[in-house]
Amino acid sequence: MAKTGYKVYGYRWVILAVFMLISIVIQLQWLAHAAVERPAEVFYHGQFNPDSFFNIDFLAMVYMLVYIIMSFPASYIIDTYGIRKAIGLGAVIAAASGLLKGFYADSFLMVVVAQVGFAVAQPFILNAVTAVTVRWFPLRERGLAAGLAILAQYLGIIFALLITPVFIGTNPHVSGYGSGFSHMLMVYGWLTFGAAVVTLLLLKEKPPTPPAADDLVRQSFYKGLKHILKQRDMVLIIFVFLVGLGIFNAISSMTDSISANLGVQDSNGLIGGLMLIGGIFGALIIPALSDKYRMRKRFLVICTIGALPGVLGLSLTGYFIHNTAVIYDIALASAFILGFFIMSAGPVGFQYAAEISYPAPESISQGLLLWVGQISGLLFVAGMSIRDNFYLNGWMILFSILMPVVVVLTLLTKESPMIITEKDKMKAEQAASEQAG
Repeated sequence: MAKTGYKVYGYRWVILAVFMLISIVIQLQWLAHAAVERPAEVFYHGQFNPDSFFNIDFLAMVYMLVYIIMSFPASYIIDTYGIRKAIGLGAVIAAASGLLKGFYADSFLMVVVAQVGFAVAQPFILNAVTAVTVRWFPLRERGLAAGLAILAQYLGIIFALLITPVFIGTNPHVSGYGSGFSHMLMVYGWLTFGAAVVTLLLLKEKPPTPPAADDLVRQSFYKGLKHILKQRDMVLIIFVFLVGLGIFNAISSMTDSISANLGVQDSNGLIGGLMLIGGIFGALIIPALSDKYRMRKRFLVICTIGALPGVLGLSLTGYFIHNTAVIYDIALASAFILGFFIMSAGPVGFQYAAEISYPAPESISQGLLLWVGQISGLLFVAGMSIRDNFYLNGWMILFSILMPVVVVLTLLTKESPMIITEKDKMKAEQAASEQAG
């Protein structure tokens, strides 16, 4: 350690925990209404036209819409001013937006304004995952660290999909249907405020000594962006995320509509919840295995192939089975499988992109992948939701056609040269140790 000048600090886990906390509340606020769309239409009755673009689905879509605009400015700020200032800025905006949404929960217009605030804050958090891992973690731990950071986002979503219905009257056959939104949004607002305060107090820019050699050299923002777009494998991964992340964003945003399409009357959020639970397991297991075996491409291929039956189960089951209960059970199993594989591909893909595009700043490669996924997700959600979800079935079938294309694109990539170098280095060190012994 002393000879190289590199050192790994225990405080890296505090940094990661703080980053996970603010990520959780950002995602919680994103889909606070997604699992309870139908009760929300009752609560906000008369404040918007359900058949227009400006409806409950807009609260999820606005995150994607604003992200398209704010992603590159956020990545520039992360790269230029550092993670502490960038994430801190996002945390302050989120805290103000959370309280605004809580205090004015009964006004759909004010909820939309607050949601726009969250959408502005989101890229300052999401785009910083690999920037945080590179500053604080050695290469051998970055897949796991990125997996845990992404896991936090999944936890925020699963809280939104499973816990939100607990606050809300979701059964249309019971009195109080559509109630509880004011209390729910106030609780979420104070949680967001508290997470922002903790972030501002505990987050640090970087340790006194870098954890690895690759932390020492980085290109400028614009030079790094040009470098990234010239990388063949990076272009392939961009298309992988364009489809895969877009599908995830669409299904997450439309979970209650998908349940209704399957004939489920109760807005219980189980399809989205099981997808997220699968994602939690996947984010813990797959990135750790990727670190252990020093492989990125192989695990990305496993993830895309594994996600395929999940998409097919959600898309095509209704055409072959006509028993609603059986369709729903298959949909739940498919959601879990889809979540396990497609959501574990995220952290591995982000780390892979950071490695193949080195020395470009990590915030750019990750931001670019998220950016294309938000564009496709926005288009998917818009297409699925127009005319009161009239085209939802067609879009789900399209997803089942696109996923095999994702598998092929992933197979065409090459392994990360950086992870291969690390693997060879470890073998050499092990051989030298055995020889010395």
